[in-house]
Amino acid sequence: MSNTTATYERTPQRPIGSGFGRNSTAADVLAGLDLTGVSAVVTGGYSGVGLATTRALSDAGAAVLVPARRPDHARKQLAGLERVDVDELDLADLGSVRTFADRFLASGRPVDILINNAAVMANAETRVGPGWESQFATNHLGHFALTNRLWPALASRGARVVSVSSTGHQSSGIRWDDLQFESGYDKWSAYGQAKTANVLFAVELDRLASSDSVRALSVMPGGIRTPLQRHLDDEEMVRLGWFDEAGNDLYDWKTPEQGAATQLWAATSPALADIGGVYCEDVDIAGPAGSGRPGGVSPHAVDPVQARRLWALSAELTGVDAFPDAA
Repeated sequence: MSNTTATYERTPQRPIGSGFGRNSTAADVLAGLDLTGVSAVVTGGYSGVGLATTRALSDAGAAVLVPARRPDHARKQLAGLERVDVDELDLADLGSVRTFADRFLASGRPVDILINNAAVMANAETRVGPGWESQFATNHLGHFALTNRLWPALASRGARVVSVSSTGHQSSGIRWDDLQFESGYDKWSAYGQAKTANVLFAVELDRLASSDSVRALSVMPGGIRTPLQRHLDDEEMVRLGWFDEAGNDLYDWKTPEQGAATQLWAATSPALADIGGVYCEDVDIAGPAGSGRPGGVSPHAVDPVQARRLWALSAELTGVDAFPDAA
């Protein structure tokens, strides 16, 4: 396996003029693309933005596998879509991740696109596995282990790996001194840390994997009303300014199809063939946060030193690393 340290060059965090924008949809992004023969894996691909992503990939001709914690429910949601299969996977359970990956690799199926889309957001303090904070464990560590275990299938086709993050990353860097919130749990800080981890994961994966023609990017889908908000009550969403007390929208929500556009662009666009390790939003590479417009990516989330540190720590916690000899 190649050591990419000497040749890897970071892609600048600046828009490239994709021709798309905030209101572009999944269909807009995939228009004219024939994905026949393309094999995709979309975690959480049966709900909200994930469902819109799976549907668009299927419509474009791709074969899509949707790993799901509740496979029977997922099959009902995906009924009628062509070339879409469901398998069982619980990202909060590393044993489940290993079993799923072993089963997948045994099938001999390649992966052209891996979209790490599944997530939990702002839930009450929950411990999984050996006592890990659930948002970091599910959103980051589960996907870290999954991607590393699927590495042979990813490398066989020069895959694109898309890590779905959020503007929430701006609220917290990695809490190196209390990663698992053993003291003073705050659900939004925990979510922010997990979403920062999603960005840092893409930065380091791209550095490690680009010499094997595997590229990794992270994305912010946008604000979309989906089951992701299931842990928030009406009173809190009013306080956040999303709705008024009568339940009327105060936020300019995207549709799920608009939310899916950025991750589909990151996964398929020919314009990104030689680009990776970047954070994208509104169907383009994002600029730095605080650059005169809302959104953007915070420096702590694209810091290559922190990305390497998080990778090493994640490998230690999960016991999985496809690049054990990389510098």
